Amino acid sequence: MTVPDLKLNSGIAIPQIGLGLWLNKNEETCKAAVKHALKAGYRHFDTAQIYANEAYLGAALKEAGTPRQDVFITTKIWNENLWWDGFDPSFDESLQKLQTDYVDLLLIHFPVTNQRRPAWYKMEEKFKKGQAKAIGVSNYTVAHLEELLRECSVKPVVNQVELHVFLQQPELVAYCQQNGIVLEAYSPLAHGYHMDDPALQQVASKHSKTTAQIMIRWCIEQGFVVLPKSAHPDRITENIDVFGFSLDAQDMAKLKTLDKGFRTAWDPTHVT
Repeated sequence: MTVPDLKLNSGIAIPQIGLGLWLNKNEETCKAAVKHALKAGYRHFDTAQIYANEAYLGAALKEAGTPRQDVFITTKIWNENLWWDGFDPSFDESLQKLQTDYVDLLLIHFPVTNQRRPAWYKMEEKFKKGQAKAIGVSNYTVAHLEELLRECSVKPVVNQVELHVFLQQPELVAYCQQNGIVLEAYSPLAHGYHMDDPALQQVASKHSKTTAQIMIRWCIEQGFVVLPKSAHPDRITENIDVFGFSLDAQDMAKLKTLDKGFRTAWDPTHVT
């Protein structure tokens, strides 16, 4: 399975599907998931300091013998490490755990009030030193992005947010697209909620696909990077098998009606 790349505004390419590693905290389970994902065709892995599995990802990639240049690694700076004196030590620790001297993408995990602005200068520093090939943000709203774009010297390449057919965030999507910021969709399967929706099942039946595959394909059709999370080999394989078909205008119109503003994770809209 060959996953297409998207070009980021920094010039580098990012595989459009990545394996999300949130909640995968058991060493053997996490390493097994990464190794199976590699066999299934994944080359993009999304971790974070707070996920407590950076070391497992680094070990699994090394044990699999995968050349560093053949994988795309994302990690995220956790909230308590955004302070000026905590950023560098935490990032150095992440690199050590990942067994690499750079990450392909480094993100601010959450737009923490009073910390996100000074932290971005540290992010730019890592980018300019080549320790992060690209830098971006996660859970940022339009207001947070407007603030950042007014002040930054290096533009964020992505905004990783919760996105799925039940939380479509059209205003945020439009803003990011207008400003050359790629959307990364975490929780693209909405943690399994509402997957019995009749309209979703109708589209799945039409294409002889699972509802999960339709939800992932919906993200692909809109140019998002998608980060489905699973530790089950069959689901890991299923989630990447979404490139042999496409959704037509009728499908997309039907799926557009499913937007409920339904969040399964953080709501950053009230963070000032």
